[in-house]
Amino acid sequence: MMYSARTIQRWGFPGIVGAIVIALSLLVQPAYAITQIPDPEPKPGSFGLAASKTQAPPTQGATISTPGNGAGFTNSPITVTGICPNGLLVQLYDNGVMVGSSLCNGGSFSMQVSLFAGANELTVTVFDDLGQAGPTSAPITVNYTDTHFSAFGSRVTLTSSYGRRSAPAGSPLTWPLQLSGGNGPYAFSIDWGDGSKPQLKSQAFTGVVPIDHPYVKAGIYTVSVTATDTNGVSAFLQVVAVSSGKVDAADTTGGDGVGSSIKSPPQVLWVPTIIMFILLVPTYWLGRRSQMVSIRNRMLKERNTVEHSKNK
Repeated sequence: MMYSARTIQRWGFPGIVGAIVIALSLLVQPAYAITQIPDPEPKPGSFGLAASKTQAPPTQGATISTPGNGAGFTNSPITVTGICPNGLLVQLYDNGVMVGSSLCNGGSFSMQVSLFAGANELTVTVFDDLGQAGPTSAPITVNYTDTHFSAFGSRVTLTSSYGRRSAPAGSPLTWPLQLSGGNGPYAFSIDWGDGSKPQLKSQAFTGVVPIDHPYVKAGIYTVSVTATDTNGVSAFLQVVAVSSGKVDAADTTGGDGVGSSIKSPPQVLWVPTIIMFILLVPTYWLGRRSQMVSIRNRMLKERNTVEHSKNK
């Protein structure tokens, strides 16, 4: 019984302090190892509330660098480039009709567009994420001599009222296109910009042609559409698709979206670490003191035993 009491007296308090130190040390771990709060997907039939932040429309517009004013072409489509405010959507208009769109990346844009026969007045307008338009650029006039027109009598044109459309990842993104001119039937080749095989589609007559595609992953993609009539005359349209949703940080987004593999470096919780090191000094001191008290008690016991023997 006396041995158990001495053991508790010797190791009880240091043991408690040591247990506290071990418990605190368990808190020192990489930040990525902490279990994150789950973010469940909305259930069918549920309701959500969305809010949008208002902002002023863009004040700086885009300008066309190439082609130059008065340039002439005999082939179509052509490449149009220019400078623009980074991150905005740039829509190109030919004679007032939207014929292509591209995201401004790094302060510049580049897109391929089909031209109308004769004079083409090209302008660009920027749009922010809320669809607010910025200033329209000064017009650039180019001329297109359509060699196919004299051979087949009609030019194929492909336009859209939308330079950008979006849909949640996993849901079909639909896009209405306007087809005119040429002679049917028409063959469509649609590159959705996500690495999938081009989608092939046939259309018997001109008019509104709906296309759709489900994106697997969230991101921003460049969609390229080519329509060819029975005489081999083609029209081209480039637009921007947005697949909304949660981006997988462990993967790289295809298309124009710039994916990144984000891995947080290990982070140490400094407060528990500092407390642990502070407690190391008193723990060592208390252990030494407990040992000295135990030795002293043992010496006193032996002295008492010796004196008791002499008294007998």
